[in-house]
Amino acid sequence: MRRSHFFCRMKSMRRKQTLILLLSLCMSTGKSDFAPYFYDNGSGSLSGNMALFSLAEDTAVGTHVYTLNGSDPEGEPVTYGMTFDKGSNQCFSVEPKSGKVTLVEGLDREVQDEIVACVTITDGRNKVVENVRVFITDANDEKPEFLNRPFIVDVPEDTPSGGSIYRVQALDRDIGSGGSVTYYLQERNLHALSFGLQSSSKFTIDGHSGVLRIRAGEALDYELATTHFVTVVAKDGGGKYHGKYQVMTSTAIVTINVLDTQDSPPVFVGTPYFGFVYEVSVPGSEIFTVFAKDGDQTSPNPIHYSILNNSDGFFSINSSSGCISLTSFPVQLRNELYELKVKASEIGPDNRFLDYTVTTVTVRVVDLNNHPPTFYGENGPQNRFELTMYEHPPEGEILRGLKITVNDSDQGANAKFRLLLAGPSRVLRVVPQTVLNEAQVTIIVENSAAIDYEKYQFLTFKLLAVEIDTPERFSATADIVINLLDTNDNAPKFSSEFYIARIPENSPGGSNVVSVTAADPDSGLWGEVKYSIYGSGADLFLIHPTSGIIYTQPWASLDAEVKSKYNFYVKAEDTEGKYSLAEVFVTVLDQNDHRPEFNQNFLEKTMIIGAPVQIQAVDEDAEEPNNIIEYSIMKADPDNIFDINTSTGEIKLKPYIKSLEIMQNITRQKDCRWSVVVQARDRGSPSFSTTAVVNIDITEANGLKGPMAAFLMQSRDNPLKALGLTAAVITVMVLVTVMISTVLYFRNAKSNRITPARRIIRRRAKEQQHWSFRPAFGQSDRNPGRFIADDNDEDTSDKHKRNNSSSRAKPPTPSAPALPPPPPAASRPSECLRAERVSGSSERLRAERVSGSSERLRAERVSGSSERLRAERVSGSSERLRPVPSVSGALSRSSSTDGHKDGISSALVSELKMRIEQKIIEANKGYYY
Repeated sequence: MRRSHFFCRMKSMRRKQTLILLLSLCMSTGKSDFAPYFYDNGSGSLSGNMALFSLAEDTAVGTHVYTLNGSDPEGEPVTYGMTFDKGSNQCFSVEPKSGKVTLVEGLDREVQDEIVACVTITDGRNKVVENVRVFITDANDEKPEFLNRPFIVDVPEDTPSGGSIYRVQALDRDIGSGGSVTYYLQERNLHALSFGLQSSSKFTIDGHSGVLRIRAGEALDYELATTHFVTVVAKDGGGKYHGKYQVMTSTAIVTINVLDTQDSPPVFVGTPYFGFVYEVSVPGSEIFTVFAKDGDQTSPNPIHYSILNNSDGFFSINSSSGCISLTSFPVQLRNELYELKVKASEIGPDNRFLDYTVTTVTVRVVDLNNHPPTFYGENGPQNRFELTMYEHPPEGEILRGLKITVNDSDQGANAKFRLLLAGPSRVLRVVPQTVLNEAQVTIIVENSAAIDYEKYQFLTFKLLAVEIDTPERFSATADIVINLLDTNDNAPKFSSEFYIARIPENSPGGSNVVSVTAADPDSGLWGEVKYSIYGSGADLFLIHPTSGIIYTQPWASLDAEVKSKYNFYVKAEDTEGKYSLAEVFVTVLDQNDHRPEFNQNFLEKTMIIGAPVQIQAVDEDAEEPNNIIEYSIMKADPDNIFDINTSTGEIKLKPYIKSLEIMQNITRQKDCRWSVVVQARDRGSPSFSTTAVVNIDITEANGLKGPMAAFLMQSRDNPLKALGLTAAVITVMVLVTVMISTVLYFRNAKSNRITPARRIIRRRAKEQQHWSFRPAFGQSDRNPGRFIADDNDEDTSDKHKRNNSSSRAKPPTPSAPALPPPPPAASRPSECLRAERVSGSSERLRAERVSGSSERLRAERVSGSSERLRAERVSGSSERLRPVPSVSGALSRSSSTDGHKDGISSALVSELKMRIEQKIIEANKGYYY
């Protein structure tokens, strides 16, 4: 007491000291600092200090459940916090600034029904801590749980109906309606069905107490069912879980074992009972033993056996073992069948007879099996039967020539046997198949087609009689032989449905073609075959009526070129008119009897260098290889300059001959006409041939002339070289065109000053002689080096006008100004050669540039300008102006080899000069007009 008093005084002194210290601090600072505080909003509020706050246990984790809310008297910002006791679950988390409380762990009211926590609020200097209790409210999340499982009940079978046999109990840890439990029985017991047992409907249960009873009007029976399975369902009162209303249930199996009581009579085992008395039995022989047992298995009583009646004193039974014995000899038995009534009684503890059961024992007097089955004919026992008949009797017909009887002298089951017929399958059938004691045997035809004389002249069968139910299985056999007679049941049949024959054409009359064969399996005259022939293709053929050899008519002449395929029918017929047909296909083989033929012996062909000419011969033979023709050159003048395609007959020059000049240099001939002897030979054996003389005129294509054409012909074996040169020419042309266009632009700009307009009109010459490059009379295109002058009544511009007016769809090719008379060869050979080389390229360029509706105007302008230039050239100014190339002109072949020496450079220079002159002419057109 003194110590406690001392401590109290010490605490009082400390409090006073603390109070004095606080007062001094307040006085020193000159102002007060109050602690923050929580708002207390009362029960049911979700904002405040969590006082009297409750939360459902099925609230989801992460849910915002509450907001801590408070204030500081000085208006300072506050922060919130929450702590838990050490070792307890931290179910909530708080955001310090907003005070939002979030559930972070799942709740379970059955495990923890309240949560104790400390909530704090602070302004940075003062901190207030309050203890709160959060109450967890219930949700229906628990199933009822049965107690004291498993449920096994032992019930005596004599328990009265309506009696209580067991009480089940289930507990639900929920509160309220979710924790209340009611019971009922499930109608289908899945556990019982899984064991092959039926759920019992003999029971009922009280819904509130769970007391299990035997249903009114029902009783248990150990002898019928020793075990019952009852499924009890416990259901709660329902409630909400996660916002939904649900009812939860649980099931349990109640096993009810039925206990046996002494209420069942004895039961015989192994019924029905049959016994047999044999003719060799003696008195005292055991016939049969019966056995019975008490129906109550738990405490069985001993059994007493006795015979009630129908024994007639011939049978007796042992009262304890149930063995039935014979009391007299079998010959004294008056009946073949006896039915004995045997009684089995229970013996009680006081040797009194209790419940009993009666059964029937059937005793049959049995004969011994000492006689086998035996077959009999008309004269007694017989084991061979023979019959003669025609083949193919009707199906279902009885073989009446066979008279067979079968007999077994035993009695009862010993005289029961089966008849079998062994031999060719499904040909004959025996009736009856099962016999008791004796029967008449009947044999019936089952398959008429199998009874065929052509296959078998006789048929052999085995007739068997075999006992069925006897251990000895006695049997007997008999042979049945059927001799067959032939009928005309077959038509002649060819060895093949069709015959294919081949015969060379031009074969003499009477030549063998093919031999056909038909056979008739019938015997005698029915098997003789006669042949005949008919059909649209049989006019040229005959057949021998007995041998079947087909040969041609004596006057027949076969020609594969006229007809190579024949087909007809042959007929094979027997003496009664039965026949069959076969088709014969005859192919006439082609022989090489025609030689190839040209349409003429002398052929005229014109060959353009680089293109082949073709000759063709025809062979009238019908088939290959007789009509396949191979061509060859037999002789050519000159030699070794032509090749020929052996299959098509195309004749062409050797690959190295690319121009007429090369060919003339090789052959040393100026003539362009050569003769070739060509042979056409077929591939037949022997082979035939025909020759023809082909006169070939060789020319060059009109479009491939001039230096550029010569260069292209030289470089066609090297296309990359030609492609590179073409690219270089195009590049130079573009540069030159740009330069000329620039010069003309500045020139025109300078001349476009404001001056009096001038128009220079020059008259055309009335009659102007034009030059055209056409061959002189008597010369072909092979020699383009010679030209003649041609007078023309109309000028070039008039021709263009008329051509444009006549056809708008296809503009005419513009013509260049006519050339003046050619100068002497010795005066200016280089200028003439240059004009000729430029001619081909200028013609192509001008034709491309002149198009559409401007073509006519340009042609007229070119005509006027060319006339002016030609007039100036005639008057002596030809040295100043270069000659204008002609569109229709052709280059003359120079005797020198300048084309080979100059090559690419001369063609390039000529092309560039031509383009410059063309640009000047076009510029002058615009100036004069």
